[in-house]
Amino acid sequence: MHQPMEFFLRHGYLLLFAMVLAEQLGAPIPAMPALLAMGALIGTANYSWAGALSLALAASMAADGVWYGIGRQRGSSVLKLLCRISLEPDSCVSSTRYWFRKLGGWALVVAKFVPGLSTLAPPMAGLSHMAWWKFLGADGLGGLLWAGAFILLGHLFRTQLEDVAAYAGRLGGWMIVVLCGVLALWIGWKYFQRWRFIKSLRMARIRPEDLKLRLSDVVIIDLRTAEEVASDGAKIPGSLWFDRKELEERHLEIPRDRDVILYCT
Repeated sequence: MHQPMEFFLRHGYLLLFAMVLAEQLGAPIPAMPALLAMGALIGTANYSWAGALSLALAASMAADGVWYGIGRQRGSSVLKLLCRISLEPDSCVSSTRYWFRKLGGWALVVAKFVPGLSTLAPPMAGLSHMAWWKFLGADGLGGLLWAGAFILLGHLFRTQLEDVAAYAGRLGGWMIVVLCGVLALWIGWKYFQRWRFIKSLRMARIRPEDLKLRLSDVVIIDLRTAEEVASDGAKIPGSLWFDRKELEERHLEIPRDRDVILYCT
């Protein structure tokens, strides 16, 4: 067996648990390679389906349970924090809320297969006050399907994975340099897109102090979701509120004789 697989053979369960836990807590560490490698090693004397699935599921639910509790205690503030450090903060919260309204508890199952959403879904479940038993059931099912799918793929393509590991071993340090370079370029591009998006909005923004002086000659449209309104418990005097998804349907309610200020968070 080649060197990378031999290393995983010695520390497989520990690496699997650590990488799944780290990814689900939000660290930029993909757990998929560990799940695939574990699948390739299933059937050896040291590893089994039951052990691999149990550890992966335990790590996933432990991390998600932490986020669920934080979301339940801290409300929308935790989502805003996660999205502020996200590579795509402009659509982060709204996308998560959209999928929860559309799928309900099933969003926790689907989220496991969507990078980024898997970290945001548990605190959203807490924010929406999903019952703990429903959360555990949906999250457990999602974690089991997610881990099982990648472990099964690793088991089916174990020969090819060993070839890939052997090739990576021959490249040695160069493989790490190439992977780090590609990752750095991708992150740099995403942050450039984020910077350009924020810059494009700056000219169209108004400071709270300036808005306060113009409350009598503007109309304010509050586009926060119902969850945000309930969590914040505050409303700008005189503003019109409806969900941002209803903007196209209710646009006739917006006065046309004054400047319009949109407030969304």
